[in-house]
Amino acid sequence: MSLTMLAVAVIVILTLGYTLYGKLVARQYALDDSVRTPAVQVNDGIDFVPTRRFFLLGQHFSAIAAAGPIAGPIIACQLFGWGPSLLWIALGVVFIGAVHDFSALVASVRHRARSVAEIVKENLGRRAWLAMLVFIWIALVYLIIAFADITAATFVGKTQELEGSFAFNPGGAVAAASTMYLLLAVVMGLVQRKWDPPLWLMTIVFVPATLGVVWLGTRISTVLLFSQTTWAVVIMVYCFVASVLPVWTLLQPRGYLGGFVLYLALAIGLVGILFGGFDIEQPITTAAPLAGLSGSVLPFLFVTIACGACSGFHGLVCSGTTSKQIAKESDCKPVGYGGMLLEGLVAVIALATIMIVAPEVSKGAAPGRVYGDGIARFLTVIIGQGAFLFAATFGAMAFSTFVFDTLDVATRLGRLILQELAGRHGRTAALAGTAVTATVPALILVAAGPGGYRTFWTLFGTSNQLLAALTLLAVTVWLERQGKRYWFTLAPMLFLMAITLWSLVGQTLQFTRGALAPKPGVPVVPQVANALVAVLLFALTAFLVYEASRVVRSPRPTAPTKAARAA
Repeated sequence: MSLTMLAVAVIVILTLGYTLYGKLVARQYALDDSVRTPAVQVNDGIDFVPTRRFFLLGQHFSAIAAAGPIAGPIIACQLFGWGPSLLWIALGVVFIGAVHDFSALVASVRHRARSVAEIVKENLGRRAWLAMLVFIWIALVYLIIAFADITAATFVGKTQELEGSFAFNPGGAVAAASTMYLLLAVVMGLVQRKWDPPLWLMTIVFVPATLGVVWLGTRISTVLLFSQTTWAVVIMVYCFVASVLPVWTLLQPRGYLGGFVLYLALAIGLVGILFGGFDIEQPITTAAPLAGLSGSVLPFLFVTIACGACSGFHGLVCSGTTSKQIAKESDCKPVGYGGMLLEGLVAVIALATIMIVAPEVSKGAAPGRVYGDGIARFLTVIIGQGAFLFAATFGAMAFSTFVFDTLDVATRLGRLILQELAGRHGRTAALAGTAVTATVPALILVAAGPGGYRTFWTLFGTSNQLLAALTLLAVTVWLERQGKRYWFTLAPMLFLMAITLWSLVGQTLQFTRGALAPKPGVPVVPQVANALVAVLLFALTAFLVYEASRVVRSPRPTAPTKAARAA
């Protein structure tokens, strides 16, 4: 079967989804450009800045397009085949994921650019707000665990080959290139801070330098050879340091350079898929719909793909930074709905990187390595087979680049949530909150050992999807209280809630069995931790649903006027 034809069909579905269903959802919100958005009202030049829609779309897309839509589809294809995976990505992103992002963005804009947790507080009450903060922190911790371990696996080379006149280790090349990339971002930040050169000059110097460190990484690939567990701990130390540094030091320059890597990888993937002439080698399906806890498409396909179709993490981005830059309400559709459709395209490209690999080759392979090799094959369509080492290193480094962006933001958000829960602010509280948010994943990763991400990924995906369901729950309650139509948020919320709670029950049983009767060589601590966390997530969800039902049963307040809504 032709990969090209499938890709064209998916692009058509995404385009129709934006044009038809996106328009329908926008009509339900009655977007009104005469209402002054928080960005226009405050416009402090720091956080609140009215931004052109297409510039904001690029920034927002760079913030949400992390490792989730890459790793999830690859793992799902290994477990379930490409058919169910592609179907869920194409339909899920149009009817659920994009609706979630769009809704979170609109709700935040109409709540004075407040966060998802603050929206919960305003519509469901303080107790629900506290429960939501705890839920978000747990979801962030599992995100950090999964992504850190996957990246560590990418940094470990299993073989060392002689390429011409030098020794080459694929994992070591990615580790070296990624380390130099982070140092390059710090240099860029320092140069920008001290001399403030024009952006065009910084771009023509540091973007080519980013490609240069990829090439250099292939030449010094045997310098940074450590175990996967060691790399996992090093990555957690990076999370701590990066999260307490001023944003101009690393976060902003790395985000700027990472945007170029992201769009370059996206372009390479599209060119390779459309013009590479690759055949599909993976089976269309490998699991029965209800084959058991670990091999069933229902419900585990949905929580395995996670961010590729819907992501609760996006709601945090939409309500945390993006809503403060919306210049007009109508911009919410291209930024929120359109941005998620672009993420769906990233997921399809990631799925394609494993679809062109034989099952016996891809079985058990780390997602970062699969993605890197796939992007390399797509890139050699453009630059030739002779540059495969550079192409493979670039592909894997692109994956780690996405992860670094996510880990940094997740650790910062985790720190802020702990400070909010403790009611403590200031430098000492920030350091303590960051230390806890980074140390907990580090300890769990050490206890789990190499490849632990496979133990945590499904629970990460479940918490992520459940966070999206809870965000849609809050939006649905808000719409109901306003006397507005809410079917378009209620339907995906109910679906996500059902599928994730089903998954959560299955995982609780699975992890409990693993803790009570551990298999030889399988660490017990992660099984116990996962079982306890699964129960806690279920309890928090039940409490939030109860609080929502209590609010809905109360008398409905008077709908606000346009002037009141804009205030």
